[in-house]
Amino acid sequence: MEASNTSDRITEGQRRWKIRKAIDMVARRVVEIGGISVIAAIALIFLFLLSVVYPLFGQPSIEEIGQYPTPGANDETLYLAIEEQAEIGLRVGRSGNILFFNVENGEAMVERSLPIAPDDSITSFQVVNETIGLLAVGLHSGELLFFQHDYQLEFTDTSRIIHPDILYPYGEQSFPVTEGPILGFAIGDNEDSTAVMARTADGEVVFQSFLKESSFIDEATTLELSDKDVISTVDPVLGMLVDPEQEWGYILTQDGSLSAYDIRENSFNLREKVLVTEGDVRPTILKFLTGGISLLIGDSSGNLSQWFQVRSDGDLEFRIDKIRDTQIDNSPVESIATEQLRKGVIAASQAGKIKLLYTTSERDLLSLSASDSAIQTLAVAPRADIFIAEDRNRNIKVWHIDNHHPETSLSALWGKIWYEDYVKPDYVWQSSSASNDFEPKYSLVPLTFGTLKAAFYAMMFAMPLAICGAIFTAYFMAPSMRAIVKPSIEIMEALPTVILGFLAGLWLAPFVELHLPGVFSIFILMPIGIIALALVWWKLPGSVKRFIPEGWQAAALIIPVIIIALICVSVSPFIERVLFDGDIRIWLGEELGIGFDQRNALIIGIAMGFAVIPTIFSIAEDAIFSVPKHLTSGSLALGATPWQTLVRVVLLSASPGIFSAVMIGFGRAVGETMIVLMATGNTPVMDFSIFQGMRTLSANVAVELPESEVDSTHYRILFLAAFVLFIFTFFFNTVAEIVRQRLRKKYSSL
Repeated sequence: MEASNTSDRITEGQRRWKIRKAIDMVARRVVEIGGISVIAAIALIFLFLLSVVYPLFGQPSIEEIGQYPTPGANDETLYLAIEEQAEIGLRVGRSGNILFFNVENGEAMVERSLPIAPDDSITSFQVVNETIGLLAVGLHSGELLFFQHDYQLEFTDTSRIIHPDILYPYGEQSFPVTEGPILGFAIGDNEDSTAVMARTADGEVVFQSFLKESSFIDEATTLELSDKDVISTVDPVLGMLVDPEQEWGYILTQDGSLSAYDIRENSFNLREKVLVTEGDVRPTILKFLTGGISLLIGDSSGNLSQWFQVRSDGDLEFRIDKIRDTQIDNSPVESIATEQLRKGVIAASQAGKIKLLYTTSERDLLSLSASDSAIQTLAVAPRADIFIAEDRNRNIKVWHIDNHHPETSLSALWGKIWYEDYVKPDYVWQSSSASNDFEPKYSLVPLTFGTLKAAFYAMMFAMPLAICGAIFTAYFMAPSMRAIVKPSIEIMEALPTVILGFLAGLWLAPFVELHLPGVFSIFILMPIGIIALALVWWKLPGSVKRFIPEGWQAAALIIPVIIIALICVSVSPFIERVLFDGDIRIWLGEELGIGFDQRNALIIGIAMGFAVIPTIFSIAEDAIFSVPKHLTSGSLALGATPWQTLVRVVLLSASPGIFSAVMIGFGRAVGETMIVLMATGNTPVMDFSIFQGMRTLSANVAVELPESEVDSTHYRILFLAAFVLFIFTFFFNTVAEIVRQRLRKKYSSL
């Protein structure tokens, strides 16, 4: 009977052992699958971000899709253009003949003639506004004629038809400008007025300003002469330009001298003259970059340079500076075409070489030998996907360009770029504007700086409180009090960060601005007050100390801490009135040159620090509390004080866990979105001041991604920002794990 019972117990024990073994095997497999799944998910995220970002750095491609004799080439070609759909081309001839042709095969479609008198002729030509197709010709009679190429779309059930035509926005009559032939001219045109600079045969440059008058009857627009001025030039003039805002007029002479005239008062005022070439090199062409701010100057050495007006720091005067240049070829630059919606440029040389480049990102995108003779006329479609070139042999070639993201380069993303209207090269993020001539600025440096700045101030606030709180809770606090404090702090981590951001932006920021001296008084007086209270406690007799149980002393600090904070806030107006002339914000600006934003790094430090504290506290407290008791007991038994035991035994043993807590908290601060989104001004500035705001990578993605065009450069750069944030987190976590393992190995022998 006993043998049977023993056999049954053995059988039952074996069955339970098999069950435990099976459960252990399943648990091990589940953990392995979970770990592999996490690694796979991270790898997939990495690959997805990389797949979206990779096209930013791809090289453009080009393909020749057509070649034919110049249509209607009975005279010299003054201008070539392509309409938006890249189906119809425009050719303006010296005789005043205008021909619309099929871009793909050169077949003539519609022909028009300018209303020029039989005894008159075209002596000069100028593009007034390429975006709307407004052109002008100067006549031998000294008059200007404005005309515009226009395209109307018609949709049928099966196709789309484009109807090209020539319009005359100011009527078919020409406007007298000079007494003799107009050898060259420049026009600045906007909604209200038109400014004209015209060069005559006697070496004079005539400046005229016209006001635009609109008729309420037939909605026609006429030009009424407003002001007129005349200057004389000695050197032969190569080219002239007037910016669209009619502030500056430029005259480039054949000896390489560029003169800038201030025309804001509707008269010529010479402000500066600079040499744009050196030695035997001579300029060959002058043209505006898209937007009418930068000048593109090609020269006889094959160099193309970009110039624009620069205002010095603290100086109201402008100067013309050469910003950047590139070598097109060893032969003179013959022609230039600019993209209408970007800062891209296509330049051609007399040797027939064409180069595609982008000014802002300083990228030389591609080059090709297009012809054996000089390329004298270039045209690029508004969408920058098709361009055509005519050589001196009256042949046209057509190319298709695949060039989606020329704005990006390593220098544009991470280096200083000299943007138009900026006083010097700088790191700038400004992805959009109301102007079509806007130059996108995609530097990730201000966003990365803002991310690290926000994390730094948050950690400055959170680390001392969290780590010191963890030490006291785990080592000195009574178990019953610890059972209340630890869960209370950990539950703070469940508080939505959007709530913290809402409170920080709408309550904390105005409160801190109103009581700024009091807030800084708290940072100074609170530690001093706590130390003073500790000294008082130390001097109290034992009979008094026994009223508070051991490990509950921290509870006695709650009321004094509140009192100190209330006193600091109460005396804040008095401190501001006595020490800072009544307004500390004005005092900071006038005395220290420090600007003050209401939603600044101080607010972020407090609000985001409050969100990070539970993470650091929980991990650090567990690490300290988990130090084996025999280590502390042995240290105390050998005569060490509790503080000596804490510093030399407990903290060293817990250092891997404390370091992990700090790095995980830092990673949380780097990736935080809602608090920095709601509690800062979201200004991408590089200022380490605690009184200035910032914009972080995560907040920038949250703000701009919903409004970005899918697959656009802006869209992909936002994904690049997310990729950088991903790399940051991966890097810091990897470093944290390496350091933690080394600390564990170093102090494992304690």
